[in-house]
Amino acid sequence: MEWRDEGFLISARPHGEAAAIIEVFTPHHGRHLGVVPGGLSRRMAPVLQPGNQLALDWHARLGDHLGQFRAEPQRARSAILSDRPALTALNAICSLLHIALPEREPHPALYASTTALADALLAKGWQPAYLRWELHLLAELGFALDLSSCAVTGDTTGLAYVSPRTGRAVSEAGAGDWASRLLPLPPVLLGQTLSPQDHAPAMALTGFFLERALEPVLAGAPLPAARQRLADLLARP
Repeated sequence: MEWRDEGFLISARPHGEAAAIIEVFTPHHGRHLGVVPGGLSRRMAPVLQPGNQLALDWHARLGDHLGQFRAEPQRARSAILSDRPALTALNAICSLLHIALPEREPHPALYASTTALADALLAKGWQPAYLRWELHLLAELGFALDLSSCAVTGDTTGLAYVSPRTGRAVSEAGAGDWASRLLPLPPVLLGQTLSPQDHAPAMALTGFFLERALEPVLAGAPLPAARQRLADLLARP
């Protein structure tokens, strides 16, 4: 068994004296693990950094085996490592991909948005892109939020809340006496101008639905600590 693909590196860990086991997110083979012989070498260490994009050749005797990778650099994003907020976001992305995606299940659209977000982390103003990425992740998990119109009135303006039960937007007028039972909808999730005050409620909203979507995996545990560190960072003025 063998295939060629590209991949976003989620993690790498030592395996034996010289090899590494890497976890990658690929467009056509999903989240996939494999051994890189010589992965701990001085030449490969800069290549096998989380967030880097790799050209991959995978082969194994049988399809369900761990297999081996030959990995070559395709796009390096090492600059993220020297930017603390961007690195915090990258760690959150990797931790969520690790727990959210079943092994070897393709998600090509999510892969495209993940690599686009990783590129956005190399510049300023990446926060809206990160929040949109969490919305995309929810959609891939079958928990898409419908923020296009009010679930009660059908209005496309004045949207201020989200139903915790259905994930649909609700307008100020449509909420009525139920407003206290709904989740606030930050304007940034509607594509409006981001303000620092949007960070905490936006992360709280997507976090609420991520916990629901990942409940079978989390089994009562919280979302990954890396994601919480990002939420804490973005909540600061």
